[in-house]
Amino acid sequence: MKIEFSKKEIYLKDIKNVEKVIKSGWLTHGVFTKKFEDEFTKFTNSKYCLTVSSCTAGLHLSCIAAGFKKGDEVIVPAMTHVATAHAVELTGAKAIIADVDYISGNLNLENIKKKLTKKTKGIILVHMAGIACKLDDIIKLSKKLKLTLIEDCAHGLGTMYQNKHVGNFGITGCFSFYPTKQITTGEGGAIVTNDIKIYKKIKRIKAFGIDKDIKNRKIPGDYDVKSLGLNYRLTDFQAALGYNQIKNYSRNLFLRKKNAKRYSEKLKKIKFVDFPEFDDSNSYFVFQILSKYRNKIIKKFKKLGIGFSIHYLKSINQMTYYKVKNNIKKYEYKNTNKYSRNVISLPVYPKLKNKEIDFICKSINETINE
Repeated sequence: MKIEFSKKEIYLKDIKNVEKVIKSGWLTHGVFTKKFEDEFTKFTNSKYCLTVSSCTAGLHLSCIAAGFKKGDEVIVPAMTHVATAHAVELTGAKAIIADVDYISGNLNLENIKKKLTKKTKGIILVHMAGIACKLDDIIKLSKKLKLTLIEDCAHGLGTMYQNKHVGNFGITGCFSFYPTKQITTGEGGAIVTNDIKIYKKIKRIKAFGIDKDIKNRKIPGDYDVKSLGLNYRLTDFQAALGYNQIKNYSRNLFLRKKNAKRYSEKLKKIKFVDFPEFDDSNSYFVFQILSKYRNKIIKKFKKLGIGFSIHYLKSINQMTYYKVKNNIKKYEYKNTNKYSRNVISLPVYPKLKNKEIDFICKSINETINE
């Protein structure tokens, strides 16, 4: 039984939308970009949305909009994709790597407090594997110390915290539409914000610093540039690919949760397997387990044709750039190092069948008890 790690929810109507855009010749600045952004704000219940070329671009733009600069420090979790820290470093500020909670992989208040200095200007939270960080205390601390909070929601489309979609707690929330994510535009991402000033600033920066939309120019070239900017736009055919996916994402999300619940029920009976308790507010980008028998399980999965991934095999504190620059000692990141040694990401996509979940769980159980 071959089980893929990820399967796309792309249908004929999505392909027809892409075809429509390509045939129109209007490959960027088109109608689907606006339609996608409107649907995204509706789904996340945020005020504003901007599509971008990647979640990394969204994080970089957010760090620029926050005003991070040389001499500033921004706290990020050790357990995340390196893009989270890179976004800080690219502004000239320094990414300060903090240890995480072992079971969730998320930053918590105690992790953050250990890394605070007079130079700390912000925090980037990552909702690991779709599990929301415990935000209340972190938000209180941020307000008290006047720290800028940014949310990396690359895994978090559909994740709620106290009935509010993640991404609505910081100055921005940045989402990823990479092929393995809950919806995809190939590459691509989106930023949500509830601050009109941040929205306008990022909208300008993501398009070279140009002060006027193409559709508002009386003649070609009728615009001014008053500040530096980048080219971080999403194409219209990418927005067309993602439009129906976000419009119909509620069904995708429902099935992910159903699959995750089945995993939880089956795996809780197996010794030497840890995972966060099932939570209906989690979007389940993947279903992660932690086991000291990971390497043994991986070997079995490869033999049986079961797809899996690891988020992340090498945490940021183990990457040479950050290890050298921050003079990182291995013992400083006890939880993160243990997490990266033991974590496995299991498939949880909507097309996954019950019998496939059962087969994966049975394989794990047999492997551990061999």
